[in-house]
Amino acid sequence: MMKIFNTLKNKKEKFKPINSNIVNVYVCGITPYDLCHIGHARTLVFFDIMIKYFQYKGYRTNYIRNITDIDDKIINKAFHKKEKYNLLSDFMIKEMKYDLNSLNIMPPNNEPRVTNHISDILEMIKILLEKKHAYISKTGDVVFDISTYRDYGKLSKRFEEKKQLLNNKKNKINFKTKKEKDFVLWKMSKPNEPSWKSPWGHGRPGWHIECSAISDKTLGNIFDIHGGGSDLIFPHHENEIAQSKCANSKFNVNFWVHTGMVMFKKEKMSKSLGNSCLIREIVKKYDADTLKYFLTSSHYRSQITYSVDNMEKSKSAVKRLYRSLHNTNYFYNLPIKEKFTSKFIDAMNDDFNTPKAYSVLFSISRQINYFKNKNPEKANQLSTVLKNLSNIIGILNENPDSYLNNKLKFSKDKINKIKSIIKKRENYRKLKQWEKADEERKKLKYIGVCLEDTIQGTKWFKL
Repeated sequence: MMKIFNTLKNKKEKFKPINSNIVNVYVCGITPYDLCHIGHARTLVFFDIMIKYFQYKGYRTNYIRNITDIDDKIINKAFHKKEKYNLLSDFMIKEMKYDLNSLNIMPPNNEPRVTNHISDILEMIKILLEKKHAYISKTGDVVFDISTYRDYGKLSKRFEEKKQLLNNKKNKINFKTKKEKDFVLWKMSKPNEPSWKSPWGHGRPGWHIECSAISDKTLGNIFDIHGGGSDLIFPHHENEIAQSKCANSKFNVNFWVHTGMVMFKKEKMSKSLGNSCLIREIVKKYDADTLKYFLTSSHYRSQITYSVDNMEKSKSAVKRLYRSLHNTNYFYNLPIKEKFTSKFIDAMNDDFNTPKAYSVLFSISRQINYFKNKNPEKANQLSTVLKNLSNIIGILNENPDSYLNNKLKFSKDKINKIKSIIKKRENYRKLKQWEKADEERKKLKYIGVCLEDTIQGTKWFKL
């Protein structure tokens, strides 16, 4: 039985797709005004794992991830760069795809852009106005009246906004505060800003209405999972629910799923705070597997803190897994039923518990190392299991020899020195002078080299 934590209910619930053979998922994507940082990566990596796991379990998936390609941040950035907003967003979308490809993240089934759904957005706004859930402000903006939605605050558990609005409405005071708490559906454009024609004047969509309109267009008003980072719970997803429910009372998402934030020195990592680490910078400094391990070695709902120490620990962990695959023959998609696969499934069925899943992978790794010399066939079978299960998490995609050796980083003189020490160690081993042999191993470890003794001889690779 699979359980997923539902933010709306604040508890784990049994997952059963609305349609028995397909899982429909909508995730709020990026606003492409700059390069992606590892805070973005955490959400995108997690939902990639979710989709891959559903597919592993035999479900078909329909994964929608929107792109907010019109936004104040894009307009401001384009203005300062003196270029058109759409050229900026097109370029950043291309760069986003480059970054996600470097992390082996599958593309969604559909990646709708807001600017391609203006007509759907206008249609939903018209409905909200007709149903008296929205009004036109003095500035001409179309604004959603949250006092008309009785369940406002249910997702975020923030009811003070609703309570304040009801008191203001009852006492007929502080109408200005009411406007400040309400949110914009359609924003009137300023001179020289990008805009679209509407019944209320030229303007552009507000932030929240886009996802309501696009999810309705692509998945309908009832679907399985809506996700994003935990920073979207309020106000974005709270407002989404309000406007979607008010536009169509049948609207329902079975599970609201949110990822925890990546922190940097006790602050949320974000571009606006100037503390973000770009995906491409971290991949270059470490590698894709190390970054993905860091992002997934803690439960997806927890906060994680980026630090050099945590990245080095992640790098070391990934290398341990690769070392177990070193000098084994594994076969993709070879069906092998054994206890480790069952334990891995139990972990993932428990709200995608990747820390528990990793503990299973490391158990397999230890068994592979144990059987390498004693029973190579068993080691190869276990290597196949390790590769197949790690594919769900999206790591161990490199060739183990290439990943571990990376001998090109050593100079020719250093490689010769390494080979000389290995030869000396082998001679000591033949003479059964174990202490001296261990001293030679320690010398190699000191210069960043690890050894593995196999039937074929001693292999070395970079730590």
